[in-house]
Amino acid sequence: MIHYTCDGCGRTIDSCNEMRHVVRVEVYAALDPSEDELDDDRDHLQEIQDLLERLDDDEDSLGQEVYHQQRYDLCGECRRRYVKNPLGRLAPEHFGFSQN
Repeated sequence: MIHYTCDGCGRTIDSCNEMRHVVRVEVYAALDPSEDELDDDRDHLQEIQDLLERLDDDEDSLGQEVYHQQRYDLCGECRRRYVKNPLGRLAPEHFGFSQN
């Protein structure tokens, strides 16, 4: 039997009595061409070849900058917290003003 642990709180998830939730996070570089690049007559195949050669030289560091994927297992409570605040931002403080 496979045992799962919640990546949020560290608690063991009992897959027989409790639902396990999977979160997949994918981060990749958005490479939008400019209008100048769309209209020019460059050799795109040569540029791709040059880029691939540079990737071979520095594969790990550049690869993480361009694409990164992560997977997390969450229990029900951690899933609720994640859905409410997926980026982990601090909640703004609410001030209690008197009714003057």
